[in-house]
Amino acid sequence: MREIILSMHSSSIARRAKPWLLLLSGFVLAAASTALPAAEPKYRWVNVTHKAEFAPRDGAGALSYRDKMWFIGGWNPIATYRETFPRICNNEVWSSTDGTKWDLVRGNTFKDSTFDPTKDWEGRHTAGYVVHQDKMWIVGGDCNQGHYHSDVWNSENGRDWTFVNPKAPVPWGPRALHYTVAHQGKIWVIGGQTVPNIAKAEDRFYRDVWTSVDGVTWTEVKPKEPFWPQRGMIGASAVFQGRIWILGGGTYDSPTQPARKFFNDVWSSADGVEWTLHTEKAPWEPRQYHEVAAWDDRLWVLEGYSLKPGNRKDVWHSADGVNWTELPDTPWAPRHAASVYVHAGHLWMVAGNNMTSDVWKLERLK
Repeated sequence: MREIILSMHSSSIARRAKPWLLLLSGFVLAAASTALPAAEPKYRWVNVTHKAEFAPRDGAGALSYRDKMWFIGGWNPIATYRETFPRICNNEVWSSTDGTKWDLVRGNTFKDSTFDPTKDWEGRHTAGYVVHQDKMWIVGGDCNQGHYHSDVWNSENGRDWTFVNPKAPVPWGPRALHYTVAHQGKIWVIGGQTVPNIAKAEDRFYRDVWTSVDGVTWTEVKPKEPFWPQRGMIGASAVFQGRIWILGGGTYDSPTQPARKFFNDVWSSADGVEWTLHTEKAPWEPRQYHEVAAWDDRLWVLEGYSLKPGNRKDVWHSADGVNWTELPDTPWAPRHAASVYVHAGHLWMVAGNNMTSDVWKLERLK
């Protein structure tokens, strides 16, 4: 029909057509050129287990690698769990193929002052965790032991770990709460800060980008203005449509900046130099210690911590970083610093600051 009307407009017949026919053709053309918006997909959370084999914790590394979910380290200050967490953080490694049964791949060795950090990685949480060059990597760490981690480790089996840079401490230290992703064959470390009230250092809030192919040699990428303000506390990673995405985040309280900052802006970059601001204020509440992901051709923002009400349980998704949809009726408890996986065709929510060892997976409904 559209082709017929177009040919009429380009011929003498169209010039002799009655006014009502020309008007009708205009309506048809307008209708044909206006695409209906795609229906939003539907999703459902499924509880896999309310109590996995591991002790509760937050900030544990979450990597999907070689058909398994890997649950790495974490933090738990509760006295009840001192046997598992003798120094608040531990260096356990667990794995699971289906989220139902979890296997302890290696037990905690981070027990007391006799620990040798040159032979094994210190217990930590909210560190950098990526899969790169077909290995699992731990990049830096936190400052809960009174110092900052500038070490990089990798492993092919979760049990045996190689100290990648014993003679070349990372040039971007000291820092914690950094955002870490794997992109374009490199490891990227973005933002973060020092926390002088926990570990001594000059008070710094970073607004920088570093990359490495091997974890030893690091190159600073110089972003062009405008780009995101200083921040950290973004968990997991979101690489989507060939771009690194920064979704919210914030700053932890420090001596020079006692009031925390919370963001809900959305930025992305293909190269770390040119950054695009997709929205200054997304509809989700500004937050930190949340998790981000790319799954089902969408960006995801899950849980986190905000000024009100504190721990959160909301989940949002977007196909473009601008238009966001909230997933209704989240069944799991509010939390922050959870472990989120993209694994086996699902999005997974595991543990976190709710201090339970629950496991959930998100299914897309047909």
